[in-house]
Amino acid sequence: MSVPITNAGHPRRSWQQKTKFQKRLFILMATTPAFGGYILFTLYPNLLTIYYSLLDWDGIKEPVFVGFQNFINMFQDQYVWRALWHNVLFMVTIPPLVIFISLILAYLMANKKYRFNSIYKVLFFFPNVLSTVAISLLWAFVYDGTFGLLNAGLRLIGIDVGNFYWLGEQETALWATIPPAVWGGVGFYFVIFMNAISTIPKSLYESAILEGASHTTRLFRITLPLIMPIIRVSAIFLILGVFKGFENILILTNGGPSGSTDVIGLYMFNNAFGTGTHNYGYASAIGMFLFVILVLAKLVIDKLTANRDAEY
Repeated sequence: MSVPITNAGHPRRSWQQKTKFQKRLFILMATTPAFGGYILFTLYPNLLTIYYSLLDWDGIKEPVFVGFQNFINMFQDQYVWRALWHNVLFMVTIPPLVIFISLILAYLMANKKYRFNSIYKVLFFFPNVLSTVAISLLWAFVYDGTFGLLNAGLRLIGIDVGNFYWLGEQETALWATIPPAVWGGVGFYFVIFMNAISTIPKSLYESAILEGASHTTRLFRITLPLIMPIIRVSAIFLILGVFKGFENILILTNGGPSGSTDVIGLYMFNNAFGTGTHNYGYASAIGMFLFVILVLAKLVIDKLTANRDAEY
């Protein structure tokens, strides 16, 4: 019985071509929504930012092309450099504190059998469940001068600061914004580090214990080298997040008092959407400057943290 011949005598090739077409169609249908969303909500607005940075525009009136004048004004703006300096201070304080605290907690939870381990894990991760708004409002209450928990706690140990409002004084406001950021970030990296530590073979720790290694030695000689790639990626995300983020500052102080807590992201936001100020062109120029800073920061971090992965 003869087999029907199609497509110039190649029925098998016709079936393969149909299968390949179906696979390509499936890949196209699966990736188009995500890729289309990326183009529409990320790439296109970023390209518009480049265009807006060359305009003098308040979002309502007819835009005026000013070329690089916004960038010239930005580099001459002392408030930009003040805000950027605050970002640098946050960069050298928040990421090291978050990583250090998260590492210690993760190591203890992974290697010590505490009675309420499961409860501790939930408590440590709990701040990460809360939104940035909720965390900021909670800490604003902690720092309140009249009803704040911080002043009440100080009075319990014999330190009476009266009705001192920690977020209302230039000397303390900037440093008071650091604990909320650290408290809100520790839970997420605690889980990441604890999962990374759990992948290390127990035999390495058992051998170290038999040789008399202390917890400190095991931490620095076994744990840290083996999870260093995870720490490196976490540091990158934390540093870039510190430069981009401003939500907690917006809620806690809105850059006050007198700009003492202003950061570059918040300064950009206030220039675009602040009360009485709608300079989208200038805000876009600051956004482009921030983009360049983030790219350079990523390159520097990659250079300083070259891959030196340990193996077991």
